[in-house]
Amino acid sequence: MILKNRRAYHNYEIIKTFEAGIELTGSEIKSLREGGGSIAEAYARAYKNEIYLESMNIPVYKQASYNNHEPLRRRKLLLNRSEITEIERALDRKGLTLVPLKMYLHKGWAKINIALARGKKVHDKRQSDAKRDAQRQIDRALKNH
Repeated sequence: MILKNRRAYHNYEIIKTFEAGIELTGSEIKSLREGGGSIAEAYARAYKNEIYLESMNIPVYKQASYNNHEPLRRRKLLLNRSEITEIERALDRKGLTLVPLKMYLHKGWAKINIALARGKKVHDKRQSDAKRDAQRQIDRALKNH
């Protein structure tokens, strides 16, 4: 796994996930393999029957010289047509957004998990935090027994 968006699980209620390929340049993939990048601020958007990832930061690869990439450029996600139409229909509904969860390499190809999500309210976040803490206490008690 290269990148993970931990804030997504805290700020959003995950409804459905999709696995997508991501169109990257050579300097971008080399920079990711070095351990750079961030998807915490990124989001995906439908545009002209395609899905694009915006605000994903991949730092400049120092050895790429003049062939370097722009760190915050829009990147195309590679999905099936049926998945794209499903995502577009869901985004038309009120309150849903498309957020990246994690990015990883699979057989040399960069893949990203994106999710249809609904934003959590403050009381929902408190409730999920309380539930997680209760589960931790249960796990600790079972481990000590």
